[in-house]
Amino acid sequence: MTTTASTATAPVADGRALGLAHYAARGVLEHVLARHGVTFRQHIALRAAVTAEAPQTPDDLVTRIRGSLKADPADIRGTLDELLAKQLLVADGAHLSPAAAGRELIAAAGAETAPIAARVWGGIPAEDLAAAGRVLALVTERANAELAALTA
Repeated sequence: MTTTASTATAPVADGRALGLAHYAARGVLEHVLARHGVTFRQHIALRAAVTAEAPQTPDDLVTRIRGSLKADPADIRGTLDELLAKQLLVADGAHLSPAAAGRELIAAAGAETAPIAARVWGGIPAEDLAAAGRVLALVTERANAELAALTA
């Protein structure tokens, strides 16, 4: 009999387990994004612009993206410059907005990853997803507090 993760004794959730899950999912996304000629970091930055309720200043976008990536602001600004060069973002005075091509890219990547996500997440009981969501939210909150203390 073959033992799978679902039939074996469940591993304890820890930083390693979280990292392995993150990088497995990120690997799938990066594979899809490569077909569109964008990096993971560019995707996160573009998604921040697409999901913003209004055009953002570069500083506003850096703040939003840094909240997700925990990256150096100078590196994030470089990523925004790359998106401008690829014409996925457009400058309008002091604001940056997603270009039509940027919106289309986010939609296309989402459409390509949706069936994969359905296979990955499918069949997991709702109560397990809710428990995992609560734990991940708490871990994120605590890790953000530790990072803030380290960088203060």
